[in-house]
Amino acid sequence: MDALKMNISCFFFIQVLVLLCLSSFAPTNAQGLKVGFYDKTCSKAEAIVKKSVTDAMKNDPTIGAPLLRMFFHDCFVRGCDGSVLLELKNKKDEKNAPPNLSLRGFEVIDNVKAAVEKECPGAVSCSDVLALVARDAVVALDGPFWGVETGRRDGRVTNINEARSNLPSPLNNITSLISQFDSKGLDKKDLAVLSGGGHTVGQGHCPLILNRLYNFTGKGDSDPDLDTEYAATLRKRCKPTDTTTALEMDPGSFKTFDESYFKLVSQRRGFFQSDAALLNNQETKSYVLKQMNSKGSTFFKDFGVSMVKMGRIGVLTGKAGEVRKNCRMVN
Repeated sequence: MDALKMNISCFFFIQVLVLLCLSSFAPTNAQGLKVGFYDKTCSKAEAIVKKSVTDAMKNDPTIGAPLLRMFFHDCFVRGCDGSVLLELKNKKDEKNAPPNLSLRGFEVIDNVKAAVEKECPGAVSCSDVLALVARDAVVALDGPFWGVETGRRDGRVTNINEARSNLPSPLNNITSLISQFDSKGLDKKDLAVLSGGGHTVGQGHCPLILNRLYNFTGKGDSDPDLDTEYAATLRKRCKPTDTTTALEMDPGSFKTFDESYFKLVSQRRGFFQSDAALLNNQETKSYVLKQMNSKGSTFFKDFGVSMVKMGRIGVLTGKAGEVRKNCRMVN
């Protein structure tokens, strides 16, 4: 009888151990992030962010796309920790990395943070401000709404070289893009979805497409994956030495978050080489073609899912990092 009791006790002990092990590997919405993280500590936080973004976009209707782009650039370097906002006296910060020199809207983030700080001092992180601002900017551009997981804390490190090496380039081919996204825990669908979201609004600059227009293989030719009529149109706007001109990435619809990007890509009219690259993989190409019809498109839903997924990259939670008072400097 004693042996039987011992066996039963061991059985239940083993079951408990198994359950504990399984729970330790169960997904926890990115190490403790959750929608409504500030409901008790700063219940008006999301409303304050929304109003600040709305006001900013009334003053500058073109600022929405850059605010969305800023969140991408933050998450791909050191994770979503607000490191893209930090400034160093020696200028060796992420802000000064070549891919980030065209970022703008930092003053909007400052204003949002100040408004939140006034209501709830020391409660809401700069990294969460970036995530919420990105969502509200998309909504203001007639895009989808999604629940933003919050609870991130801010990093204390920013490094120019990490931005150089981690940010996907608009010159990348599909193999490089898939590899870079995979290294961040993002799959091929996320690549297609986030490319569409990032490039359906806003502008791109001539220097990033000059090789596609004038000297793609070193023989004075244009990119064969670029529609010839579209290439001719772009050459009229972007001369070989142009380093400043900005063009619509989604002509005719660059102020509206919609599915038109996918139609352009399918017609070989993607602005960047990285856009055209989506047609060079069966999975990303299939996604592009499926989104062309807005009535059957899943893009809006998919974008919210991919943004949540991206927003979980390398986050700091709990006692890690800090909640900055000023987003441009550590406490």
